[in-house]
Amino acid sequence: MVSSDRLTSLEKRVAIALSAVFGLRMLGLFMLLPVLAIYGPSLTGFSPLWLGLAIGAYGLTQAVLQIPMGLLSDHIGRKRVIIGGLLVFCLGSILAALSDSIYGVTAGRALQGTGAIAAAILALAADLTRETQRQKVMAMIGANIGLAFAVAMVLGPAVAASAGLSGLFWLITILALVGMFVMAFSVPSSIQKAPKGETIAVPAMIKHAFLHPQLRRLNLGVFFLHFMLTAIFIMVPKLLVDSGIESSSHWLVYLPVFLLSFVLMVPMMIIGAKKGKEAFFFQSAISMLITTLGILVFFHNDFTVLVPALLIFFVAFNYLEASMPAIVSRIAPAGQKGTAMGVFSSGQFLGAFAGGATGGILVQQFSNQVLFAVTAGLGLIWWIIAQGMKMPARSERITIETRVIHADEADSLAHQLSQLEGVMEAIVVLEEKRTYLKVDASQFNMQAAQAIVN
Repeated sequence: MVSSDRLTSLEKRVAIALSAVFGLRMLGLFMLLPVLAIYGPSLTGFSPLWLGLAIGAYGLTQAVLQIPMGLLSDHIGRKRVIIGGLLVFCLGSILAALSDSIYGVTAGRALQGTGAIAAAILALAADLTRETQRQKVMAMIGANIGLAFAVAMVLGPAVAASAGLSGLFWLITILALVGMFVMAFSVPSSIQKAPKGETIAVPAMIKHAFLHPQLRRLNLGVFFLHFMLTAIFIMVPKLLVDSGIESSSHWLVYLPVFLLSFVLMVPMMIIGAKKGKEAFFFQSAISMLITTLGILVFFHNDFTVLVPALLIFFVAFNYLEASMPAIVSRIAPAGQKGTAMGVFSSGQFLGAFAGGATGGILVQQFSNQVLFAVTAGLGLIWWIIAQGMKMPARSERITIETRVIHADEADSLAHQLSQLEGVMEAIVVLEEKRTYLKVDASQFNMQAAQAIVN
């Protein structure tokens, strides 16, 4: 008998392999952030505007294709979409590696983004794991994204210093090929699909995800967060160089900053969850971003201010980056988690593109001070919007196969289930023959729900 509270050997293999694939791909995308601002000026046609476009180009194609690629995986298979997406990512990396102009690098970055496989990977993880263990596997994949970002900030400058920008793109190509190999030989194909509403965006529900008051706040928030990140990295690497630190030594700044930021962020996560202070820390993190960017408006040329400011920025960034997807998952109505996460991810990537493009324009047309002032202003807008955030109660999601034929039967069943103790939401989807429940596990009785369904 399989223990319900432990991962099986298959689930462990799936979690490790998919985390590796996702992490390798995100590592390849992130490694350019601390590098392009330094090596970009050697490219033909360079300008601050094109630098911003090169940094953020992948975000536009990711935002546009994230949901369609997830839907495509539902029709032709998850592994086909993931391997195909990694192949396209390889082609974009090769195009950028062979380019000696900023235009070619930008085109390569945009092509990298068309391999939008995040939704397909998460859906495959859901297909291959039991409902009781799904959250653990998703958490492992999410943690790997944070790790990839930290490693990229250190590894990118080191590789570029020895192999140049072209060499970095060739390394990214190799990482994607390794991801394809892992995907092809270490991850089984799914035989059955997990509940669609909880894994893949449902087109009919996308409008609802945009209009939901709390989800809208989070979608705007992740847009602002990645706008800020991409925008400031148009200037941060150059500011370090201007401070007298060679690009090959930037890891000496990034490594301690990231390690310490994670150490300081963890207590915020723990205290927020245990003491019910999530809303306080959420708004405090936004305030930290505003304060940091506001200080950099005036003191960005002072190394003794720049490094502590980066530390505070990344404590806040890491906290928000880790907590926001979990909040989206908890707020999303029953049966709409896949849609909510799809819209949220699109907002994230769109923010990366907008931050790069807008940041490039601000630096080219105005100054560094204006760049930091605008990002601080966006943070203030976000802080105001976040005042209406309501942190949801912690819940679990359960799906039950359902045999109903008519809409009135479905409505009646949903009403009966919603009256059970511990049930927060109940939705019956006729087309999928499934019932989605959002429950308080400490009060919910599964046998009672099964009795009603049967």
